[in-house]
Order: sequence, then C-alpha cells, then structure tokens
Amino acid sequence: MVTKNSADRDPLVIVTREGLYCPQADVYIDPWRPVQTALITHAHADHARPGSAHYHCLSSGSELLTQRVRPPLLTSHEAHQPVKFGPITCQFVPAGHVLGSAQIRITDGEQVWVVTGDYKRIDDPSCARFEPIACDVLITEATFALPIYRWPSMDQVMAEVLQWWDQAVRKQRQPVLYCYALGKAQRIMAELALRSSRDVIVHPTIAQLIPAYESQGVSLCPWQPLVKHPKPAPGSLILAPPGAQGGHLLTQFKALDEAMASGWMQIRGVRRRRALPRGFVISDHADWDGLLRTVQETGASRVLATHGETRVLTDYLNRQGIQAARLATGYGQDEDHA
Repeated sequence: MVTKNSADRDPLVIVTREGLYCPQADVYIDPWRPVQTALITHAHADHARPGSAHYHCLSSGSELLTQRVRPPLLTSHEAHQPVKFGPITCQFVPAGHVLGSAQIRITDGEQVWVVTGDYKRIDDPSCARFEPIACDVLITEATFALPIYRWPSMDQVMAEVLQWWDQAVRKQRQPVLYCYALGKAQRIMAELALRSSRDVIVHPTIAQLIPAYESQGVSLCPWQPLVKHPKPAPGSLILAPPGAQGGHLLTQFKALDEAMASGWMQIRGVRRRRALPRGFVISDHADWDGLLRTVQETGASRVLATHGETRVLTDYLNRQGIQAARLATGYGQDEDHA
C-alpha cells in the first residue's frame, strides 16, 4: 500500500560511493563499483558493470547481461515476481528501454520506492512495454528532460528512414545508419520487419547481440553480417555503431550516405559535430512529455531526478507542487545510446 508520508521515514535508497544502495536489504541498484549483491536494470555499460559477486536481473535480459558482464553468479526473475531481501521486497517491472530492461520496485510494507533505470514511453516491438508503478518516491532518469524533446511517431520516422534509404540506392550510394549496438539497432530491425521484407547488413558488434533478441522471440528483419570484402548487396542498408564511422569495414565501400538514429538528432548542432548529413530522431529514453506523464501516473509525492537535465525537471516539478530534487549518480549521458 502506498503512503504519502515517506519524507518522515527512513529512506529505502541512498547514494553511496558504490552506487544506489538499499540499506535494509543490503543490495545495490546498478552499482558503479563492485559490490556483493547488484540489482541490474538493464545491460547498458553505464548500468551493468563487471566485478560484483551476485547479479539479479529480469529474466528476459539475462542473456544480454551474461554476454556483456559475465557475472560469476546470476539470478534472473520474472516480471513482478516478489524477491525478498531481509525485510525488503523487490520486484523487476518492465521499463521499455531495451530488451530485459526493468524498473526496480522496493518496499518495506509501509512505503514504496521505484528506481526506473532508463526507460521510454513509446511502444517498441523489440522489448516489453513500460509499466507505471504507484509509489511514494520515484527515482527517474532525466536524459531528455527539456521541453524541446518531444519524439515524433515511429510511423513518421520509419517512413523518413525508408525514403532516405531509397534515395541513397537511386544515387548508387551505400546507406549506413549509425545506431547504438544494444537496443537501438534491434529496435530499428524490428520496426523494419513490421513495414517491409527488406534486409540489412549489420556490423559485428550488433550481430553478436542479435541471438539474445531472437531467443526471446523478437521478430527482426532479415539480416546478414558485415564482413571484410563482402559480396555485393545492392539495395541493402548497413547498421553500424557510431564508433564504426571511418573504420575499415565501412571505408571499403566507395560512396556512403551516412545518417544517425538518436534522440540527440532533435538538435541540429549534434549532427553537425558528427559531420553527418542526416539524422533520425529515434530515442530509447522518455521525452519531456513522457517524463511528466510518468510522474503523474506513479502518483509519487517525491521525485529524485538523475543523469540528464535534472535541474529543469526538478524546478518544473517543484513549481507544480511535487517535491523534487536532483540526485547525483555515476550513470552516463551517452550520446550514442540515447
């Protein structure tokens, strides 16, 4: 049962040098230093770091976490399954960020805290949909917490991607779309599968993560790996991580049409800094409206905002009568996977 006087109670989550910590349960959430017990929201490197003794995650994300962190001991949990740590009950609830991403619900029976990790509110065919959780205290990301960030529909964006792809082929140029290897690439492949039978060529960094998606039954478009000296594949799109720009696997093609998929593409200056002629606004994080909607739907009386535009969000919420503060953490604000 959610109460409204959590400010008068001992906090369920505090910040320590190792990361977010629940003292009553003796567990850490996405710790940035090695600890005994780590509850992981998702497998991106700024949230899932190696070195801890025992990891816990949502079952749909266990293969990705195993591949990226190689935990010595891993326990996976079904969504909403109660997990007891002493007097504390935790649950992993879908966050809609990438495959296996979860919010962590923590309760001592009197108050409920939620750590969202990273999340988005737009439906994504490659992962489970975000589920709002009623709580007293919400610890939320704030990566895109500015009113200028309002995402277009995926129908609109994917139509733009397909049009750009066709134009590149007509110009006899090789289209390359840069996108983060975990989550963004597979999301684009799943969106393509809903709209066409086209195939893509994927960089090895992306290819090694695809089996985890396929094992969870995610439908992706046809694909083949990008290799040195590839056979001609006229009309295919290459998906590659941003770090591959200028690398040997791409410079073997004579004429490239390059673009990037990211929430940062909402701002033209970011695209110019990367020397890219085209950008598509596709983000795996909540936009301004999604963040405000989440605060409203959780009913939280207190909000702690971390990693991103925390000042703008907390100032706005305080003016709306919701107690809000900034929370300093060791999570990154990565241009590539946003």
